[in-house]
Amino acid sequence: MFLAKVEGSVVATKKDAAMSGRKLLLLRPQLVDDKDPTKFKPGSNTIVAVDSVGAGEGEMVLFCQGSSARLAGGLKEAPVDAVIVGIVDVVDVFGKQIYSARGQ
Repeated sequence: MFLAKVEGSVVATKKDAAMSGRKLLLLRPQLVDDKDPTKFKPGSNTIVAVDSVGAGEGEMVLFCQGSSARLAGGLKEAPVDAVIVGIVDVVDVFGKQIYSARGQ
C-alpha cells in the first residue's frame, strides 16, 4: 500500500463496462522526506485510481496497485491498476505525528 493526496477527479463517459459507475480520482503519491522525516514530499507522478471508500479532494488516502487492486470488493473482473482502500486519519513517523486529518 502507498500514501497519496487526492488532487482531483477524472471523468470518462466511455469506458469498459466493468468500470461503469466507478468514481475515478487523481492521486499524487506522498513520500516521507528523507532529509526531514517530519514532512512529506510529493511524488513526481500522478495516478488515476478507483475510489472504493468515498474519498474526496484534499484527503490523504491509502491505495494499492497491480494485482492487489483487483482484490478490493467488486473489482475482480475490472481492468483496474490502482484502487483507494482507505482514508487516512493520522500518520506517525519515528513517534512524531506528521499528518492528521483533523489538522488539514
